Amino acid sequence: MRWFTSVAAFGAVIMMTVVSPVAAQDCAATKPVEELEAEDVQALYDCIKDALVEGYRSGDNQVAQEYRDWKAASVRPASPGVHGERFLMTWVNEVGYDQYVEFAEEGVEMPEGTVIAKESFKLNDAGAIQPGPLFIMTKAAAGGAPDADDWVYSAVQPNGKPMGIAQSFCHDCHGAFEGQDALGYPIEDVRVSR
Repeated sequence: MRWFTSVAAFGAVIMMTVVSPVAAQDCAATKPVEELEAEDVQALYDCIKDALVEGYRSGDNQVAQEYRDWKAASVRPASPGVHGERFLMTWVNEVGYDQYVEFAEEGVEMPEGTVIAKESFKLNDAGAIQPGPLFIMTKAAAGGAPDADDWVYSAVQPNGKPMGIAQSFCHDCHGAFEGQDALGYPIEDVRVSR
């Protein structure tokens, strides 16, 4: 029940984040989210991905400036779920990429310095794309964030400004993935293969 409450609260907080439709007004779905096929999701992402990067990079967040030089851990954005019912595209830096894409479920201990960035977007009621935050997880040194399994959570709004996030809020959900070092991997059908 606690996990469910946290997810609902997370969705409410994320929904309150200021977002605006992408400048490319032709980025829209022609069918409901639940009917989108893999190629539909890819087409939506192809339409918005440059605008996402441009928005995140309009601020001064270092991760936002460099994450697109990392490797993607998913072949396309994952279907909406947690993180405010947004599509998520996952990127991992070189420090943790190889271990992350093993997608192990037990005994995972990500190396210090691992950074994970998740681009996000959603569809409004009319099917138009709305950019969402860039969600970031950074693995601190042992003891650096003891209440969150040494993960530090942050986010960048679509306009490049920092988004306030309570560490406990994020870790209440991520902490449920104990054997996975608090990693909620992309769903299986979008994971990169090794």
